[in-house]
This record gives sequence, C-alpha cells and structure tokens, in this order.
Amino acid sequence: MTDIPQLRKGSLLSGTFWMIVLSVLLVWLPGLGPLIAGIVGGKLSGDVLTGLLAALLPGLLLGVGLFFFGTFFTGLPVIGALLAGSTLILYLFYVPPLLLGALIGGLLA
Repeated sequence: MTDIPQLRKGSLLSGTFWMIVLSVLLVWLPGLGPLIAGIVGGKLSGDVLTGLLAALLPGLLLGVGLFFFGTFFTGLPVIGALLAGSTLILYLFYVPPLLLGALIGGLLA
C-alpha cells in the first residue's frame, strides 16, 4: 500500500488577500471586523504559522506602500516617513484582533 501525499490546504497569498478584502469591507465593526477577517484568512491559510504571517503581511505592505507613495507624491522623504509612521498607530489597534482571529482560524483549519 502506498502513501498518498497530503495536499496543502491553503496558501499565504489567499489568506492575506481575504484578510485585506474582509478588513476593508468590515471596517465599520471596530474590533469584530478584524477578528472575523483574521478567522477567515487564518482558515484559508491552512495552518497557524501561515495564518499569523498572513495577518502581519497586510500591515507591513501598507506601511511600506505609504512610505514610498508619500515620498513620491510629495517629493519629501520626511513626509513619507511621517505618513508611514502614522500608520503605526492604526496598525497597533488593528493587528491584535487580526492576530487573534488568525490564530483561531489556523487552529480551525
């Protein structure tokens, strides 16, 4: 009897994509929106570690994107750094429920 290799259940990109989409759609639910997005994205990621990484990736992409776009549009690197730094405050309120949801979703996968 031969062993059939298990197929991977999810991926980092699908978890990240759905976390971003659901976070934007559920922005009107302050704590519950990121929690729901984290649960769905963590479940779609396939396991706990990939789910947690998928939860951290959107915030990092947002910070880097704001830094480069802020610098490009204003021509001043200081303004770009200020815009990217200001996302840190939003990131600190947004990430804990998203990480908790990703942990729950990863455990459910």
